Amino acid sequence: MRVVQLGCGITGLVCAEHVARNRKVDEVVLADIRTDGALRLASKKGQGKFRVTKLDARDLDSVRKVLKGCDVLVSAIPSEMNLKVMMKAVDAGVNYVDFSVALEIIDDFKKYRRMCERAGVTAITGMGADPGLSDVFARYGADRLDSAYEARVRDGDNGVAQGVGLFSLWSPLDMMEEVTINAAVFRNGKVEWLPPLHKKEMYPFPEPIGPLPVYNTTHEETFMIPMFIKGIRHADFKIAVDDGFAAAANMIRKLGMHSLKELDVKGVKVRPLDVVVATMPTPTEMIGKVKGSAGIVVEVIGKKNGRKAMAKTWTALSHEEAHRKYGSNATGYLVGAGGAVGAELIISGAVSDRTLFAPELLPAEKVISMLPGKGLAVHHSLTYL
Repeated sequence: MRVVQLGCGITGLVCAEHVARNRKVDEVVLADIRTDGALRLASKKGQGKFRVTKLDARDLDSVRKVLKGCDVLVSAIPSEMNLKVMMKAVDAGVNYVDFSVALEIIDDFKKYRRMCERAGVTAITGMGADPGLSDVFARYGADRLDSAYEARVRDGDNGVAQGVGLFSLWSPLDMMEEVTINAAVFRNGKVEWLPPLHKKEMYPFPEPIGPLPVYNTTHEETFMIPMFIKGIRHADFKIAVDDGFAAAANMIRKLGMHSLKELDVKGVKVRPLDVVVATMPTPTEMIGKVKGSAGIVVEVIGKKNGRKAMAKTWTALSHEEAHRKYGSNATGYLVGAGGAVGAELIISGAVSDRTLFAPELLPAEKVISMLPGKGLAVHHSLTYL
């Protein structure tokens, strides 16, 4: 079986390393416009399964060519590019996994599901950490209850890097966009919008993370969980943002530097947010420099045995362990491990229907059972409220 890993930053490399260990996989093509990380992985592992190719994911003709003879395409590129790449995979009859959900798919999931069905393709969208594992945890929690009406996703990271200012341990472009646009929340069965970084809340993450300030941001789970888990009337996503990062994000927004519209700067077309991101270190450059832990917590509220109850599911990993064992950081590792689980579900045949899957539609217990094999312990509690 041949797998193409498109995007070989920190999350893609984690995913590719796991997928290459699968006995059914004969070759993993590491494709990116920047090949340094891919070449390091290929030379470090020396399994003979890796082949590195320089490819710009914006060049859709090159994407089409690399898909020849491919069984599964895993996309770890910025979310704004995913839909076009997915369409190329579907056109080529290639199974597909990505780590984030295109807005067009959220708006009309049934349309893209029919497209996959007509092409005879199995596709899993949004199968990273959050979205991805978080959605699966929501499904798992809802299944532990007799009925569910609220879901809360919390992303926590207490990582610090001495001497480094503004940084993100996953796609800096996606992160900076997330904290500078209005935040979606699902209340009383409909989507409402809050201003960016509207209200700080201290959330008690389980150890080793501990209490952190969190804010609502627009995330796929806010839309996907109510769409696919029956009875959910309230859903939101909050991510840990420290005071310094929040202040920087607010200033970037006030200056208009969060815009994705091109401006002419001395004859050169640039998007302001791209300029901001270019000043930040890449996630791969931060490997080994961060101390602390990252994790995902999902709380589902509903009824159990006639009483109000909360099913809580979470996982966490330290940045030091992620670096020591996997040459990564915890944030990137969680995303890449989630993506690897998605790819392996298709490779193994555990998910074989020729259609489009959201993470909530995957077999939750199967997904959770695969995570300890990737070094991620999953915890669960049921509390009557």
